[in-house]
Amino acid sequence: QVHLAESGGDLVQPGGSLRLSCAVSGFTFGLAAMRWYRQAPGKERELVISISSTGAIFVYLASAKGRFAISRDDAKNTVHLQMNSLKPEDTAVYYCNAITPSGAYWGQGTQVTVSS
Repeated sequence: QVHLAESGGDLVQPGGSLRLSCAVSGFTFGLAAMRWYRQAPGKERELVISISSTGAIFVYLASAKGRFAISRDDAKNTVHLQMNSLKPEDTAVYYCNAITPSGAYWGQGTQVTVSS
């Protein structure tokens, strides 16, 4: 059974940092491309950043460039999202997404709130 579990969401002040994690099971992690999406209240879910099975990274969200970084630990079946210089507009539920040979899978999300 496929399972993706995000963690690390929290309330943080503007300018702060957070590191989100997504632990996965139920598929061969090394063959999966991993993505982070986010969805702010009243807005559509948007793709933030991705990392391929070979470690190639692409930042889709312009506002994330230079602030967000993605990494993967294939030994631990985990992908991380490091977020720095957080802004109130980064407030959203952040979702982990796996693209595997057998299909696409989602986690349940973790809440990030940036507020003073």
